Amino acid sequence: MIEIGAHVDLSHPSDRVWLALTDRELLGRWFAEADMVEGVPDRLLVHTADLPGFDADVEVEVTERQVPELLALRCDEAGRLSELTCTVTATREGSRLAVREVPTHGAWSDEQRDAREQQLRQALTVRLPAILDWLAFQQVDLRRGEAGLTTELPVIAATGPVRRRRRRAVVAGLVGVVLAAGTAAWLTLPGEPDQVATPTSSPTPTTPEPSLVEAAATSGQPKATPSVRPSRTATPTSARPTRTPSAKPSPTPTPTGPPPPPPLVARYDTASSRLFGYTGEVVVDNPGPAPVEQWVVVVTLAEGSSVDDVDGADSSRDGQALTFTGEALPAGGSRTIRFDVRDSRPKAREPEGCTVGGNPCAGF
Repeated sequence: MIEIGAHVDLSHPSDRVWLALTDRELLGRWFAEADMVEGVPDRLLVHTADLPGFDADVEVEVTERQVPELLALRCDEAGRLSELTCTVTATREGSRLAVREVPTHGAWSDEQRDAREQQLRQALTVRLPAILDWLAFQQVDLRRGEAGLTTELPVIAATGPVRRRRRRAVVAGLVGVVLAAGTAAWLTLPGEPDQVATPTSSPTPTTPEPSLVEAAATSGQPKATPSVRPSRTATPTSARPTRTPSAKPSPTPTPTGPPPPPPLVARYDTASSRLFGYTGEVVVDNPGPAPVEQWVVVVTLAEGSSVDDVDGADSSRDGQALTFTGEALPAGGSRTIRFDVRDSRPKAREPEGCTVGGNPCAGF
């Protein structure tokens, strides 16, 4: 038996999701247009003939309804019968919608099933959230200073100012340039000159050294200035040692092995956006001559946002950090990661940051 299933986490209450499932006008906006079947209650004709994975329009009959948690339908697509179940479960952030379709008479080919499931996932994760955002916006009283909100949006606004990571990246880049310049200057500074022995005018006296008072009293006599340590033997000027470049080792470090491979590079782009969310895309490239077995991309989301769907990599979430990993990236190869974000900021179009291997992604 081939079945189709998909689910999505939504930042909206169950009753609003239920309305999007049962209102014909709203259903036509995020899935397909529908008409009432004349003379038959609880029956619709959904115009799906032009959608991927569908062969004809689907006649739908409601078999079970538990507001706002369960909607069960019997579907007839030109003689192919199936049962479709929509389950709405309340969550801490809003609600979860799970859709499952099981054929009861006839079957889909593998190609039809894949296209049909992809169409369903696209509708649930992209178009339905946009319609719910629009519906929530219609229920907001913009004159909130006079009468407050007519209904509360089920999202949590950010409690502090949104900090842009691109400024941090610029500051970090300037600091790196200063440090690099300082390091280069330090590497090229000349060393201290070697001390050259100064020839004395007379052999070193063998008598005890005079005190400072005695030296002052006899300063008129031509005597060599005594030294704290024994002086060297007088050397003629012509035999004076000269400084050569080999007197001190070169400060330039000698390479001990092959240079490290170039790091992975990544670029972020917002593929699409909506009222309370967007679809992000990160393209990871390996410019090096060897494959990279382990790689990590970290996207920093805004506080209060959630992720509905991820394609192209394995993902995990820890607070605001969304981490992507995957299979080895071959030399010269690339990997595209797409993810749908539900963001509490009305005009949000990108996350707060993106790194690959600890280095900032381009595009910010």
